[in-house]
Amino acid sequence: MNDSTALVTGANKGIGREIARQLAAAGSTVYVGSRDAGRGERAVEEIGGDARLLVLDVTDGGSIAAAARQIPTLDILVNNAGIMVDGGSAPEADPDGFRRTYETNLFGVLAVTNAFLPALRRSAGPRIVNVSSGTGSLTWSADPDHPFAVSAGSAAAYRSSKAALNALTLFYAQALAAEGFKVNALAPGLRATGLTARAAMSDGDPAEGAAGAVALALLPDDGPTGGFFSWDGTPVPW
Repeated sequence: MNDSTALVTGANKGIGREIARQLAAAGSTVYVGSRDAGRGERAVEEIGGDARLLVLDVTDGGSIAAAARQIPTLDILVNNAGIMVDGGSAPEADPDGFRRTYETNLFGVLAVTNAFLPALRRSAGPRIVNVSSGTGSLTWSADPDHPFAVSAGSAAAYRSSKAALNALTLFYAQALAAEGFKVNALAPGLRATGLTARAAMSDGDPAEGAAGAVALALLPDDGPTGGFFSWDGTPVPW
């Protein structure tokens, strides 16, 4: 058991809710980040333990600032909120689809992390986990024999946003290492969530993917930083 305080964005459903549930079960006080208060309240009831609602829209600066004022000290930040918008194939991509995707998947992470840095700096051992995707691995995307190989630029907005998130993760890890931060990215694998129609039909257990995020959130002081890991702890190539 632990006495940490955690915030999980996009925690009213899917992998985010499962991350929050597992952290609460481990003894953490967990703020359940949700854009919609009603859905967030229902998630808090389902999660149990010391779960608390935090209304938070990662694409809204005012919402982020208001949320940050409510948490003076934070040990764990899990940037889980993410979307997949059909931005089309890369050669004929829809710029608006890219902007909407990046607004949540990249700029939202940047804004939330920066807003909560003061609270994280008050922690004895701050941890940041960015929920990425194996499709964001440029190494795997460039390998024609890998299941995540790029096929005619499909899902270009989502995949490139996660590649950019991986880069941002590395930048934060290096910049904050001297302060004791552990900052890592997680590829949770395809899970049965509402992210896409394909994901909804998956038999992948969200709890399994969430466990990888929780392991990174509760890393010991000698744990890694600046890494990209699969749900089972295996390093993923950038």
